[in-house]
Amino acid sequence: MKNILLVCAAGMSTSMLVQKMQLSAEKQGIDARIWAVGETDAKLAHKEADILLLGPQVRFLEQKMIKLVDGTIPVRVMDMQAYGMMNGEKVLGDALKTLEENE
Repeated sequence: MKNILLVCAAGMSTSMLVQKMQLSAEKQGIDARIWAVGETDAKLAHKEADILLLGPQVRFLEQKMIKLVDGTIPVRVMDMQAYGMMNGEKVLGDALKTLEENE
């Protein structure tokens, strides 16, 4: 199972993207848990994640999140165009590629 955590300003704007990513994972037969939280909840939620994806609007949190996870999981900013278009397949693919590269 892949555990993919999305972090945005309040955990709200990514909820639609989470649904699209989950649908894409199911269509591809990928066992994944994908969820979104706000910055404050990331302090605990990252402990259950294999990767942390930041919404483009909170890219300024990247260094803070890298320090928070302390090298335990990769932290990436989502592709702005894929995020804006709510392209769950692309964001999921990018996350899986990053996980593969970090194995």
